[in-house]
Amino acid sequence: MIVDDAQRNTAGTAGAVRGGVDIAVWNPEDEAFWASRGWRIARRNLCISTLSLLCGFAVWAMWGIITVQMFNLGFPFKAEELFTLAAISGLSGATLRISSSFLIRLAGGRNTIFLTTALLIVPALGTGLALQDRSTPLWVFQLLALLSGIGAGNFASSMSNISSFFPKRLQGTALGINAGIGNFGVTATQVLVPLAMTVGVLGALGGEPMLLAKDSGWIFGRIEAGTPTFIQNAGFVWVVVLVPLTAAAWFGMNNLLGATPGLASTGGAFARIVYLLALTLAITVLGLYLHLPAPTGLGLLDMWVTLPLIMIATLLVIRVAVAGEMRANIAGQFAIFGNRHTWSMSMLYVLTFGSFIGFSMALPLSIAVIFGVSHVVDPATGLLSHTLKNPNAPSALTYAWLGPFVGALGRPIGGWLADRIGGSVVTQAVSATMLVASVGAGYLMMQAYQSATPEQHFIPFLAVFIVLFAATGIGNGSTFRTIGVVFDRAQAGPALGWASAMAAYGAFIAPVVIGRQIKAGTPEVAMYGFAGFYALCLLLNWWFYLRRGAEIRNP
Repeated sequence: MIVDDAQRNTAGTAGAVRGGVDIAVWNPEDEAFWASRGWRIARRNLCISTLSLLCGFAVWAMWGIITVQMFNLGFPFKAEELFTLAAISGLSGATLRISSSFLIRLAGGRNTIFLTTALLIVPALGTGLALQDRSTPLWVFQLLALLSGIGAGNFASSMSNISSFFPKRLQGTALGINAGIGNFGVTATQVLVPLAMTVGVLGALGGEPMLLAKDSGWIFGRIEAGTPTFIQNAGFVWVVVLVPLTAAAWFGMNNLLGATPGLASTGGAFARIVYLLALTLAITVLGLYLHLPAPTGLGLLDMWVTLPLIMIATLLVIRVAVAGEMRANIAGQFAIFGNRHTWSMSMLYVLTFGSFIGFSMALPLSIAVIFGVSHVVDPATGLLSHTLKNPNAPSALTYAWLGPFVGALGRPIGGWLADRIGGSVVTQAVSATMLVASVGAGYLMMQAYQSATPEQHFIPFLAVFIVLFAATGIGNGSTFRTIGVVFDRAQAGPALGWASAMAAYGAFIAPVVIGRQIKAGTPEVAMYGFAGFYALCLLLNWWFYLRRGAEIRNP
């Protein structure tokens, strides 16, 4: 039963439907309907969804840049503690994607995109306030990083929503545009945040600047130590964007009632969203408490134990903690776990998007640590020392944005190519490219970490990573196109959401693995390990989708 309230009304047909109206009839596979009016409505929802997703990615990924500048400003935290902020944001975002993949069918597209976009204002504003004081304790930043994960959760709900608006023949392109431009949020935060830090754009409301203790940079080059810097603008800049975007989502988007059986009132839909997100955050906090070392947590569980426990606990809690109509709705979506293609496509999406977001989170601080110091032998101990400042160090904030930019640019290209020559063909080429590039990146990291002049290895290092990012972006588009073809319309949305959740754990894994190996003095081991995973995905894609006799060949 559809419950109307003062803020909602329902269109029985989709003709001349404005934003803010629930649509009862939606058939994009009907060519006459699509040509006459369907594409206009779908295009409007796609535009708003894409911008909201871009900001979600930006808030989620901003910790990769913030931690570099905290390092440069002399915040009283160790490098490994700063790496945990990006990792916490990554873990939170990935786990929130699990619950967010169910939100469209439970609460409606417009309701979900509006509320989750509005909720991003909390970590954006809180981060701006916390960064005004170097004495802010680490746990405050960890909490804000946790809440920033809401931006990553938006991906699962956004992609599930958009997949319902478009016909199958256009899903590769539509999902590629939504996710590709959404992925530009990583580039946006890596370009706009360093720029916003250079000026006091908010006047007295923005607080006082801090002086750089180390050289920093932005896309136009180096910023010398001693320069006043408004690091707090890293959060405030997104508040300014999110407020009008939230209004656009409320007044310009639509709920598709066919994709949301039994849609509750607006208040009831919001309650469902908040309830599931709160449950997911509680599980994430418990997992982090068991994993992180003292004084933040107990340090009892390794990362590879923590991750599956959090995923299983999240699914179980969602399954048993909801009641009534919500439980029946979610139980239907759990059918995807009986389909083996859910697991094969999830692994392939870890290959592509997991690598994209993981490297986006870890690369800026990795550049600062590997290339920012001269690695020389300590004459007193005969051991390699990593403490001497490198006067010729490249600025991470000047170059780190290039990789995510190329990767995001490649996503719609990957969707377009997949629509024409087959998603699995594109994914196979991507897997091989990533395997070779990862080995090359590992070798260059090893050379730089053993050199007194690591900057001589930086240009080839950056070039290899740009190739790696380009491959991840193209593969992002191809794998999502394949999911849209392999699964029917009822399962495509949940499958998209689950695959994106699995892949988003790359944002937790990459900073932790790379951070550990840098601390151990062997950063190349991390990249060689990733290369081994890429080789496995190469075989997986061939077995399920390219070999002769495959159940679904070259979708």
